Amino acid sequence: MSSINPRPDNSAESHEAQRAQLESLETGQIPIIFDAKPAVRIPAEIWVLLSATFFVAIGFGLIVPVLPQYTKTFGVDELLVGVVVSAFAFMRLITSPIAGRLTDRFGERTMYSLGMVIVAASSFATAMAGSYTQLLIFRGLGGVGSVMFTLAAASMVVKYSPPQLRGRVSSMWAGMFLIGGISGPFIGGLLAELGITVPFVAYGCALLVASAIVAFALRGPHERGAKDKAAPPMKFREALQLPAYRATLIFGLANGWAVMGMRVAVVPLFVASLVPDEPWVAGTVVAVGAMGNVLALQWAGRASDRLGRRPLIIAGLAVAAAGFVMYALTSELWFVFVASVVAGFGSGLAAPAEQAALGDIIGRERSGGRVLAAFQMSQDAGQILGPIVAGWVVTMFGFSWSFAMGAAILLMALLAWVPAPDTLKRH
Repeated sequence: MSSINPRPDNSAESHEAQRAQLESLETGQIPIIFDAKPAVRIPAEIWVLLSATFFVAIGFGLIVPVLPQYTKTFGVDELLVGVVVSAFAFMRLITSPIAGRLTDRFGERTMYSLGMVIVAASSFATAMAGSYTQLLIFRGLGGVGSVMFTLAAASMVVKYSPPQLRGRVSSMWAGMFLIGGISGPFIGGLLAELGITVPFVAYGCALLVASAIVAFALRGPHERGAKDKAAPPMKFREALQLPAYRATLIFGLANGWAVMGMRVAVVPLFVASLVPDEPWVAGTVVAVGAMGNVLALQWAGRASDRLGRRPLIIAGLAVAAAGFVMYALTSELWFVFVASVVAGFGSGLAAPAEQAALGDIIGRERSGGRVLAAFQMSQDAGQILGPIVAGWVVTMFGFSWSFAMGAAILLMALLAWVPAPDTLKRH
């Protein structure tokens, strides 16, 4: 019985492959055949978290332009208005360690939903506050719930993100908050036309929707609780031994100080000093900075998954510091817009890579509530101290020195990352 021979392949590629195989056999080497693997996809759990984050971001943006005006209706001065605004961040700061321990003990989904409900109740109570003291207490309680669901959300993003896509997921998560920061204030201003307390009620409703999404969509087969319990939570002392984590804590302080603190508190005052009678200009400068952030987020996360976290973090910090130096060197409005774009672009380069690096440090198999809490504390501390110290420097020495200090803080974080190893493990 004759055998059927396949038709010979006389292509150049076929001859080259046969020659390489013969050479490997002659030298005693075993040729390695790589099988194509299916592309890694973003898990369904991540899409659930992103959907919930959209409602959180929009809701928080609703009350940003309204809270100072609402506080003024209680007949207080600007100092007490600032106290109410800072109370939220202050309570986040002091309760972060407790929230981290609770996350490790009771699980992310439980703490996420509980934190959401607390902030929603705080928002409803804020709308019904009868005095300044009540308003201060209700806003402070909101900070407690905020840090609970923030840490739980960050922990779930770490857990459910494939390592190969961690930078991309971090970029998408940051993008959701950016959407809220841009569109939320506009919507909140429109809702305020119906009543100064309406945005607070809308914020509470948005939080309840986000809580319901996570509580029901991540139940059953989506949970990995049994698998996670096999490994103990990562302790803060354990993470602190890693150079990359120490650099991460310094990054959090610098990012909170300059990007999240000075950008919101000092830059608008600087613009107002250049254009005294046009308050809309300051808001436009901040919005332009957000546009620079959007431009970077388009590819920063993917780039960190290919090139590593460390190069993107160092480059982003350098660009953001350059933006603050540009603020310090100009008194021209058009150049302020350019500086705002540069600073925003640098922030967009570094932030997703830093978040992905933090996820690399913790890993998917362990809970890292305390580790995440320490990072959040460093960022909140910078966000509280940055505007205060920068405001004092402006009063004593002027805006240029204040912006130079912000650039120096960012460069400090850059220098901390230079000797640290990259956290992205290449397989």
